[in-house]
Amino acid sequence: MAKRIYFFDDPEPVGRELLGGKGAGLAEMTRIGLPVPYGFTVTTEVCREYYRLGGRLPDGLKEEVIQSMHRLEDKAGKKFGDPSNPLLISVRSGARVSMPGMMDTILNLGLNDETVLGLSRLTNNERFAWDSYRRFITMFSDVVLGISKDEFEKVLDEVKEKEHVKYDAEVSAEGLKEVALKSKELVQKITGNPFPMDVWEQLFMAIEAVFRSWNNPRAILYRQLNNIPDDWGTAVNIVQMVFGNMGDDSGTGVAFTRNPATGEKELYGEYLTNAQGEDVVAGIRTPKPIKEMAQEWPNTYAELTHVAALLEKHFKDMQDMEFTVEKGKLYMLQTRSGKRTAQAAVTIAVDMVHEGLIDKETAVLRVSPEDVNHLLHKRIDPSAKGNPIAVGLAASPGAAVGTLVFSAEEAVAEASAGKSVILCRPETTPDDLHGMVAAQGILTTRGGMTSHAAVIARGMGKPAVTGTESLKLDLDNGVVTAPGGVTIKRGDVVTIDGGTGEVFLGALPLVEPEVSAHFEELLSWADEFRRLGVKANADTPEDAALARKFGAEGIGLTRTEHMFLGHERTQIVQDMILAETTEERMVPLQKLLELQRSDFIGILKAMDGLPVTIRLLDPPLHEFLPEPHEAAKELEQAKRNGAPAEEIERLERLYRRTVQFQEHNPMMGFRGCRLGIIYPEIYEMQIRAVAEAAVELKKQGYNPRFQIMHPLVGTEAEMKFLAEMTHKVVNEVLGKNGIELDYKVGTMVEVPRAALVAGDLAKYAEFFSFGTNDLTQLTFGYSRDDAEGKFLGAYVQKGILPEDPFISLDRNGVGRLVELGVTEGRATRPDLEVGICGEHGGDPKSIEFCHQVGLDYVSASPYRVPLARLAAAQAALKEKRGEIFKDK
Repeated sequence: MAKRIYFFDDPEPVGRELLGGKGAGLAEMTRIGLPVPYGFTVTTEVCREYYRLGGRLPDGLKEEVIQSMHRLEDKAGKKFGDPSNPLLISVRSGARVSMPGMMDTILNLGLNDETVLGLSRLTNNERFAWDSYRRFITMFSDVVLGISKDEFEKVLDEVKEKEHVKYDAEVSAEGLKEVALKSKELVQKITGNPFPMDVWEQLFMAIEAVFRSWNNPRAILYRQLNNIPDDWGTAVNIVQMVFGNMGDDSGTGVAFTRNPATGEKELYGEYLTNAQGEDVVAGIRTPKPIKEMAQEWPNTYAELTHVAALLEKHFKDMQDMEFTVEKGKLYMLQTRSGKRTAQAAVTIAVDMVHEGLIDKETAVLRVSPEDVNHLLHKRIDPSAKGNPIAVGLAASPGAAVGTLVFSAEEAVAEASAGKSVILCRPETTPDDLHGMVAAQGILTTRGGMTSHAAVIARGMGKPAVTGTESLKLDLDNGVVTAPGGVTIKRGDVVTIDGGTGEVFLGALPLVEPEVSAHFEELLSWADEFRRLGVKANADTPEDAALARKFGAEGIGLTRTEHMFLGHERTQIVQDMILAETTEERMVPLQKLLELQRSDFIGILKAMDGLPVTIRLLDPPLHEFLPEPHEAAKELEQAKRNGAPAEEIERLERLYRRTVQFQEHNPMMGFRGCRLGIIYPEIYEMQIRAVAEAAVELKKQGYNPRFQIMHPLVGTEAEMKFLAEMTHKVVNEVLGKNGIELDYKVGTMVEVPRAALVAGDLAKYAEFFSFGTNDLTQLTFGYSRDDAEGKFLGAYVQKGILPEDPFISLDRNGVGRLVELGVTEGRATRPDLEVGICGEHGGDPKSIEFCHQVGLDYVSASPYRVPLARLAAAQAALKEKRGEIFKDK
């Protein structure tokens, strides 16, 4: 039987897969000689077994835990449940990756009506003993018995009011004793059973509760948001209690070895004196900055600074540490790689390379593509004039504007209605997670830089302002009062700046972010390692310029249909559709030619010297026409109003065309290259506009490079017809002007048949670009617009699909078509250029797949170009290290 329990000082190294992150960190700190309380870990495999058994502890586990507790008693010199010298423990969760606040912890376990008296005598501190007992009753009742901690907070508040004190730490020993006794009465009243006095019963109930917390709603949601497998399970850590609530020479805190918001190299964090475990992150009291410890406890601060440096050097990453100080002695309770903002992630990775702690490959692998995406946060326009109504802590950078809501449920409801919201709470808890997901930004009146709100918002890349104590929050009436009597009601618009901590009434203008020097340096390293090229999807010169600024190596998709939009252009396009003959059609086409030529000049100029792939008209013609009932209504109204005969005739033709071009299934109807074959003059106009634009730029000294892409091709005959048309028109324009230009003709592979006959298409196509949006729709038989709104979410939730195939490429189906298309195409044309231009071009998992199957490039929206550059580099490095996964 595999070993199920490991002590922190066991000599054999065991990974976080079994010990979880917390257990592995405690074991490693013990191994390198840091001050860690005694304890042991029940492995994640036991959690998995617990669920396999239908929610029952495995046979023999209780006996192993009892033996381990006796060993722990020997180490601690105390006895579990002994009234004269009681051993108290914490029971803590610990997944293999950090899931802050998502699962449960119980402190001070082992207290009952007898041991609390023993603890009081042993420490000669009655107040401390009763404070620990009332905390234990609250936590155990909340986590194990399912009684909301709010019920116990009411009991505490009543006693504070009676004693005329504000903070928990000011309540007297007698007051805390009253709280504990009334809390036990509350348990009896709600459950019908007395609070358990048997410490062994407490222990096993707590272990099961921690295992159950792996599948609580907030933990499940967190795993879904962060792509954490459901079958990993959590370990349980049994740790000897050390106490931060023994007086003013005791305390508890959280510290980071570097600033998690900016990445600056400084000890950063918060602590509370005379407090315990969860007080700092729960936001019950606003903690002190860690730097104040240098004056209050200089020796402890020096020791903590030394430990921080040692841990960072050992783990070669920024560490998030939890510690307790008991009567002046420092104990380390946790270390893990710290959650950080995107800005901090980049800064820390680059700085650690310069400091010699890590190499460039490690730095590139350490920053997630999502971090890069978050880096492109909006901020308040510096020229905007606004006076903050309150200032809190700058907990998570970026700015957000939205209507104020006061509950997670409100946030979800308002966001579902299409509104941007700011979630305002006294402090957030894990139960608010769904509201934090829905909100644009988070605002709290309590809590610090390491509170739940701050940590989770930073992980999500959402702006957050915490600890805004000057705001007075009235949840019952949905009102916030700011200094000076300013009131903000539910539904009012506010702006928050998570970079400065400022809160503004009303909507301030936001501007796009700027790329930092650290960011540029990291991406330059990524470019050294990646094999995949990165292009952009861009339809305007402005998008093209932005893409180039972000490092795009060309444009992989320009959608020409977007150039047909706008009142003036739509009218011309409608005239083209209404034309009965080719001759009639040439009049509006000539107008469109001039407009398109101008469009292409702008885009080719913005991407001078880089390739621009231009997709010819793709959507069905009815998209440029009104709905038949609207056309009929307009026609009848014109007749009633006595409109001129020519106008009546035009509206009658328009109505006939709307009926003629309506389709039962436009996704698979008269669109794409089918239009160019039936109405070749449309595609010829577009090809001519591209060629003439390139010629004009060439004459001006530019270096235009263009590629003509034909959409929706599915047969060799279609590709042959379109390639010959393209070469004929382009060569005619070039010959007329006496200019030579390199260009390519290719197709967007978006129907399954195109992938299946890719070898035939490659006889005439010089490049393929996989249009995976449509290829996914046609392979699955899903209409994206309908599926995403009606059943895809449920399919993912129920496990019918592992993930949304429109977000991450379906490797087993669509991916096999892509791989087949690449193989067959290059068998015919070895130098065939192959890329991808669907939304998957900006998805890290899909980019990894594109690297695996040998694509030449991915193309993504301009703002996802930096993400794609990093993801492509990581795919190459993971392959080099043998870490890239091979499942298709």
